[in-house]
Amino acid sequence: MTTRRFLLAGLLVALLLAGFGSYYASSHPDGLEYVAGETGFGDTAKDPVDTGSPFADYGTSGVDDERLSGGIAGVAGVGLTLLIGGGLFWTLRRRETRA
Repeated sequence: MTTRRFLLAGLLVALLLAGFGSYYASSHPDGLEYVAGETGFGDTAKDPVDTGSPFADYGTSGVDDERLSGGIAGVAGVGLTLLIGGGLFWTLRRRETRA
């Protein structure tokens, strides 16, 4: 298997998991929220600062269908991670010097 095929297969799996698997993810709070609720200080937390992100709270603003909203947010997250991570790798890569 070539490197390009391997990377495309990995990207496809990531997009499928983010787009379709997000609907089946647990609806329970994450670990920190769970512990805060169990120990009694969950109500003292301040609301997060909303910077106007269209993907706040694992959903997509303006999309009423919860399943579609989460899927779009997941796919956007994969795309942003790929762009940022790929850009950093490309920028920081070792460059061979030619003699």
